[in-house]
Amino acid sequence: MAQSDVDVLIDVKNYYFIGNYQQCINEAQKLKGLGPDVGAVRDVFMYRAYIAFRKFTVVLDEVTNSSPKSIQPIRLFAEFISAPLSRRDTVVEKLDKLVASGFTSEDVTLIIVAGMIYHHVGNYEGALRALNQGDHLECSALTIQTLLAYDRLDLAKKELKNMQEKDEDATLTQLAAAWVSLATGGDKYQEAFYIVQEMIDKYGSTSLLLNMLAACQIAQGKYAEAESSLQESLDKDPNSADALINLFMNSHFVGKPPEVANRFLSQLKDANPDHPFVQDHFKKEDEFERVAKLFTAA
Repeated sequence: MAQSDVDVLIDVKNYYFIGNYQQCINEAQKLKGLGPDVGAVRDVFMYRAYIAFRKFTVVLDEVTNSSPKSIQPIRLFAEFISAPLSRRDTVVEKLDKLVASGFTSEDVTLIIVAGMIYHHVGNYEGALRALNQGDHLECSALTIQTLLAYDRLDLAKKELKNMQEKDEDATLTQLAAAWVSLATGGDKYQEAFYIVQEMIDKYGSTSLLLNMLAACQIAQGKYAEAESSLQESLDKDPNSADALINLFMNSHFVGKPPEVANRFLSQLKDANPDHPFVQDHFKKEDEFERVAKLFTAA
């Protein structure tokens, strides 16, 4: 893809990466007269923004077997995110077959979708194998997220260095630098804060960026400031799982009454019942009740 083609989509991509999904869709719909390859990339980001908005029907209705091959994996991602937990294994099996059939570094959408789905289900090795097939910055960014989840900060730092050598100023590279700094800790917390604040100053605040800012503030013990950032994040996206989880945790740090913390947890359960945090909480509640019954019986 020529550099001029990449520049045409730079705003679409950046708005997606910082979590300004509506603006991503707006910018994508403005772009007309693109060649088939660039048009397909535009559509991929537009559909991913719709998925982030949980507007799954748009994607499922529009992405069909007759769609360009480079777009079709997005339908699989929409099927996965929209499916209840009990049916997600079926989608993963579809993905397994696609991956087993082989793909090249040009199958960028499939590589990224595979990385995201495998990461989501905790198959970090599968995610890394898939992402290793691509050489795009987003593949590297997702690799870093997976390595951090895998507790391999050392390898995440190496991947970040590769990203910085490719394009140090890219939005994704800056986001990845903030993730790695947060994972590193110590004086790197402040570095992560500066990176995120600079992005907010440049692009405007989004729920995603405000959550990252709050994570930096919580890590530094600035709980009151974090609460303000998280409330603003929730104003922008009332169903944000990250904001609700962080508000739940931060409520304990600032000494809020238990009913306040539980209110955030209840909102999270309503808005994101399949979220791993919620599922883990349900398991702990069940375990607590089981143990409590044993003591009651005794």
